Amino acid sequence: MVRKTREAALETRNALLDTAELVFSEKGVSATTLADIASAAGVTRGAIYWHFKNKADLFDAMCDRVRLPLEEITAASAEDEVADPLAALLGNLEYLYHKVTTDEHFYRVFDVLFNKCEFVDSLGPIVERDTRVREQFRLRIQRIFSNAVQRGLLPADTDVALVVNAYMAYSKGILRNWLLEPGAFDLHRDGTRMVAAFMESLRTSDAFRQLG
Repeated sequence: MVRKTREAALETRNALLDTAELVFSEKGVSATTLADIASAAGVTRGAIYWHFKNKADLFDAMCDRVRLPLEEITAASAEDEVADPLAALLGNLEYLYHKVTTDEHFYRVFDVLFNKCEFVDSLGPIVERDTRVREQFRLRIQRIFSNAVQRGLLPADTDVALVVNAYMAYSKGILRNWLLEPGAFDLHRDGTRMVAAFMESLRTSDAFRQLG
């Protein structure tokens, strides 16, 4: 009986997160209320509060369903024991691009994050969490490129800070552009090729060397 109760609670929680994806995608995060999500899910607001403290808590849980697997593989790629951190990073990005094009949850969550999430004062807790996640991600990407330099995969005078900023702008820009216009190109195939070309340029272009 306890197991069935837990399974039922998990099903309800996941159903609420599924509904939140749809409502946030339709109305935007700031304009969506818990009452909107409850109505769309066919439950009371009390049912939502049973699983989530507030809208920010629900939003975080929705994002974590797709973000946590990505954080795990990025953290693994940043370990010092990884023989080819650049190949590992490209593999991570290829995984992300593939999931966004084949998994409706990945697609909706990233569409909400990039195009439907207005960073206004009323969303303070959501903004703070997003900032922490981005900072942690940046540190891991920096470690990956630093490890690549130490292993001789990139020139010793590589400007790692510049490379990190360029990588994040380029890889996220490709994803954002595809989300705005999915028919423009094949995200999984061509997006991965674009980033692979960028990584190859890190080995040869003087633009990524330290100044002075």
